[in-house]
Amino acid sequence: MDGDEKGRLVSLAEVKNMLKKISKERKEMNYEQKIAFEHAQKFSKMSIKATQEMIKELQTLKHIEEPHAYKIADLLPKTPDDVKAIFAKERYTPNESEIKNILEIVGKYSSVGEE
Repeated sequence: MDGDEKGRLVSLAEVKNMLKKISKERKEMNYEQKIAFEHAQKFSKMSIKATQEMIKELQTLKHIEEPHAYKIADLLPKTPDDVKAIFAKERYTPNESEIKNILEIVGKYSSVGEE
């Protein structure tokens, strides 16, 4: 990567969409792309639009930065322990109220389902 280029975070839903497009454009994907595509198909449970909306709403919560929001959107935690695991290596651990807010947002968007 060039020194001027900056990577951007992408959700699993976006990865799935990108790899789906590549699979249609090419006869065959390379090994890594095939493995990533299989993973994305298996674990991406929401549409890109719902995922992006969830990420935006998560970022309105105090202490939820962009990387956290993407990780939450990709993992879709269902329990307080799932949320705590996401923050296990972070300096900040959400309190019970914040965990409840995170789970409410995840529940709201994950019920939308796949695209």
